[in-house]
Amino acid sequence: MSVRHLYVHVPFCAHRCGYCDFVTVTGHDEVHAAYVDALLAELELHGPPAPETVYVGGGTPSLLADDLLARLLGKLSGAAELTVECNPETVTPEKARMLRRSGVTRISLGAQSFRPHLLETLERRARPGTVARAVEILRAEGHPNLNLDLMFGVPGQSRDDLQADIEAVLAHAPEHISWYELEAKPGTRFAVHHGAELARQAEALEDHYETVVAALRGAGYRWYETANFCRPGHESRHNLGYWLGHDYLGVGVGAVSTLGLVRRRNRPRLRSYLDALAAGAPAPADVEQLTASERGLERLMLGLRLDRPLHLNGLAALVDDAACDRLAAAGLVRREGGTMALTDRGRFLANDVVASVLR
Repeated sequence: MSVRHLYVHVPFCAHRCGYCDFVTVTGHDEVHAAYVDALLAELELHGPPAPETVYVGGGTPSLLADDLLARLLGKLSGAAELTVECNPETVTPEKARMLRRSGVTRISLGAQSFRPHLLETLERRARPGTVARAVEILRAEGHPNLNLDLMFGVPGQSRDDLQADIEAVLAHAPEHISWYELEAKPGTRFAVHHGAELARQAEALEDHYETVVAALRGAGYRWYETANFCRPGHESRHNLGYWLGHDYLGVGVGAVSTLGLVRRRNRPRLRSYLDALAAGAPAPADVEQLTASERGLERLMLGLRLDRPLHLNGLAALVDDAACDRLAAAGLVRREGGTMALTDRGRFLANDVVASVLR
């Protein structure tokens, strides 16, 4: 397998949070072993894995029993960056030790907030003390590269709540912080239950965002992508692959691959995935043929999320020059020497700015 980036999806969760729209399943403990077998079989169908980065996400990969997760990771070790997502309540000294011995170089912990009432709203099982204990365990086992995921715009969140979350995450001193705006998809039970408060929160999102960026930058973190911050040298190399438009392979139920101009989406039904791989067949999938223009537009939209200039080699024809000039005059865009980037002000308005500069 020649692709540089591999994503491995583990869909199992102890509980499905109301805002989540990822491919997840609850329960089904009895098929965890069969699912690991299926993942390894799918990898074999693609050839021996030798990517630069591997990201094991979910779902909750750390919900797998230690021996099953170790078996999976044994086929993935050797990558320069190997990330595993963990829920804080699943982290034990034994699991942390196994992850370290299995070659994991980066752990991503789903904290989401350190305010108990917001965690209740988000239906998260971990509490602030659970996160602190997980960080302590991982550090004691020698894990040098931790990411904490957080959210703003949570129903009921106040400025004081946000400030408390900022202080708490900085106290844990992770190497990387991902801080996302809560997005509740229409039709999810979360959107139904919290619709009015989500609308109220929408009015505060810009202020929340600017507060987070200023605080983390002031603490020495680099705002290197729209929702991601890192200490020097601790960017997520895997996610950078997506943002820079590299090819990537995804395995597992619901996983997506983009290889050249072909996008493949494994279908989200667990049983059909298990049955196909057990029979030696490829995972059931939907295949989409992209055009060069579509792929180029994706590279522009993703590349402009970064704090580095985007080289426009082969992409310049997709940029609306007149719109770009207007936005540059307004202090939102910089374009020079065959590159393009958003200014800090432009990054806060990234969705609108990027939509405006594309033909």
